[in-house]
Amino acid sequence: MNERAVFNTTTYEFDARGVAKRFRHAAIFGALESLEHGETMRFVNDHDPLPLLNQIEQLYGNQIGIAYVARETGNIVIDFTVQLNSAEIVTQQAPLAAGGCGGSGGCACSGQL
Repeated sequence: MNERAVFNTTTYEFDARGVAKRFRHAAIFGALESLEHGETMRFVNDHDPLPLLNQIEQLYGNQIGIAYVARETGNIVIDFTVQLNSAEIVTQQAPLAAGGCGGSGGCACSGQL
């Protein structure tokens, strides 16, 4: 019997422009935490969130794929895709399902985007 992995290819839009700045950090990490393997969060923003991208890479390593869809002034679109079965997952990193940052400040970030 030949078994094939089933991948969820669902994409959920997250428009950060409609979220108050003081809540964005918690909302973004909460949304990432709710995704399952193969799901994508399409992140829309009015500026390039480089500090956020660094935090995501530090927390999740290869468990979250990051791909720009649009990178224009005033229009940033990034796909964050959960890839928990990646052979390159760094085991020292907090697993995605464990709560990660969640905006609680545990990762020592400022909570500002």
